[in-house]
Amino acid sequence: MSPLKGHFLSAGKPTHKLACFIQSRIFRDAYKREQFAKFEVERRALRFIIASNQFNARQKTEAQLQLTQLPVSSQPTKIKNRCTVGGRGRSVFREFKMGRFPFRLAALAGDLPGVKKASW
Repeated sequence: MSPLKGHFLSAGKPTHKLACFIQSRIFRDAYKREQFAKFEVERRALRFIIASNQFNARQKTEAQLQLTQLPVSSQPTKIKNRCTVGGRGRSVFREFKMGRFPFRLAALAGDLPGVKKASW
């Protein structure tokens, strides 16, 4: 009996599907965006207290502690622009929230208003 029998590498087709991987990335990114929106006001207020000269050192350290207690997923740097169609993380047009290839297909099909192929 082969030591790889039953292992995911030995089978003819993979045990995971790429589509579910992409969906999980999209869901994870949407969750981070929700968390950011939920804690944005509180985060800005705490950062204002830390940077301001109107508060004493004790209040600033308390604000720093409260800032570190916020969820990590609510940080703005954790948000990644992803394609809403395919979940691709690179070469995403911000205005359309689409990757370059789905954008091209939609533009050629005429699904995007105001976008047409350049010709000169």
